[in-house]
Amino acid sequence: MSASVQDGQDLKRISPDLNENTTYCKQVMGHSNDLMIRPLQCLHKWPAVMLYIDGMVDVQILNHSIMESLLHKRDLPDFSADDEHLSYLQNDVLIASDVLLVDDMDEVLNALLSGSAILLLEGSVRGLKIGAAGWEDRSVGEPVSQTVVRGPMEGFNENLRTNTSLIRKRIRDPHLWIEEREIGRVTKTRVAVLYLEHVVDQEIVQELRRRLDEIDIDSILEGGYIEELVEDKTGTIFPTVYNSERPDTVSAALLEGRVAIIVDGTPFVLVIPALFVHFFQSPEDYYQRADISTLIRMIRYLAFFIALLAPSFYIAITTFHQEMLPTNLLISLAAQREGVPFPAFIEALLMELTYEILREAGIRIPKTVGQAVSIVGTLVIGQAAVDAGVVSAAMVIIVSITAISGYVIPENGLSISVRMLRFVLMILAAAFGFYGILIVLLITVTHLCSLRSFGVPYMSPFAPFIQKDLKDTIFRVPWSRMRTRPLSTSTTNEVRQSTKKTNR
Repeated sequence: MSASVQDGQDLKRISPDLNENTTYCKQVMGHSNDLMIRPLQCLHKWPAVMLYIDGMVDVQILNHSIMESLLHKRDLPDFSADDEHLSYLQNDVLIASDVLLVDDMDEVLNALLSGSAILLLEGSVRGLKIGAAGWEDRSVGEPVSQTVVRGPMEGFNENLRTNTSLIRKRIRDPHLWIEEREIGRVTKTRVAVLYLEHVVDQEIVQELRRRLDEIDIDSILEGGYIEELVEDKTGTIFPTVYNSERPDTVSAALLEGRVAIIVDGTPFVLVIPALFVHFFQSPEDYYQRADISTLIRMIRYLAFFIALLAPSFYIAITTFHQEMLPTNLLISLAAQREGVPFPAFIEALLMELTYEILREAGIRIPKTVGQAVSIVGTLVIGQAAVDAGVVSAAMVIIVSITAISGYVIPENGLSISVRMLRFVLMILAAAFGFYGILIVLLITVTHLCSLRSFGVPYMSPFAPFIQKDLKDTIFRVPWSRMRTRPLSTSTTNEVRQSTKKTNR
């Protein structure tokens, strides 16, 4: 095998001299104390050494599947070729399930840093990589950011293989294909691409492969790196890649013909393509009856518009369009604002900024005191601001309902977009009233219609209009009528369930 070239340098081949190989590993890793080098006296005919990283291997696998099998093999045959020694150990001695040959020191170091053990023999220019990864992982627990009342309570963790198994457990189909690659010159992060081969649009898979192959970066520490590097347009505040920590949500997306991206080290799995309507859908919608799910979805869309428009509407009405209010309400608002020294825009801006600060503080502060800070911030500060005449009671109500409505949106990415756009609407409402709000909304709708997620129109099935896909947007029809998959994702297998009817 010819030596390949990486980063402009020839790869160092494994030397037949064990001391040279171990010295090279020590020097490259800076004589780190967690690099364990164990000479093997059991293979008396073949001098050997075992290398592994302490803390990254499973001690049980190392002792029982590797060391015991080597210790119990005393009658070692003689071979003329070096490779025959390794083949004999690989096929007839070692009982570990994952044993592969390695050819150069770069592969040796990568394997060590991935949790494998390396067996090198004196006089051999190749080695054995033995799968023994066993670092500590967080167990599968309940999702934190996407909770449901009814449905599975399992969530992804930071281990890529655990996450793929959680999806395999739900989709027991051999057509569920998993492609893995390493991204990041320094971190060499494992990234898995999952899709149903007989359902997905292969053009989307090819485009995703191309974008992933073009990534040239030192590190990938979380899925957000991949999200920014593969999305269609970065100049937008709206998310075009969906993420979830729920295996059932990702499994449902795969069954619709979408593609999942799992990044090792994070419990959040990316899903593409992502449409605007997907961010209003919750897995619980499909576990409840259709009428209940439809009502809840309508409430979500209503909450979306409240979170987006409530402060700007209040500013526009109280500043420019007082005639739209009933007389009694107008008199009540005027009485509340009589002692407030600021115009409605400044009043709303102060309250919104205060809420954003309290929200960030609640996230960063330790959990033991976070709840107390939230209560103090929302109740004490709000009431004190009204009593001091800094803001009116009506403004506190508006900001409170706006904040609560933002949490109704199931996906946090869209909620953040709403928070950012809300400030723009407030500024234009203070300057031009309802005309300013209308201008921002027109620009926003035009922008949304121009977005694409891996070539799929972001506002599908509304723009372009796809009538068949309306069954799972604002409304969720019963499962008996959801016989086809969404056409928006360009699936190659439209039929979801049989059209046969049973007599009841």
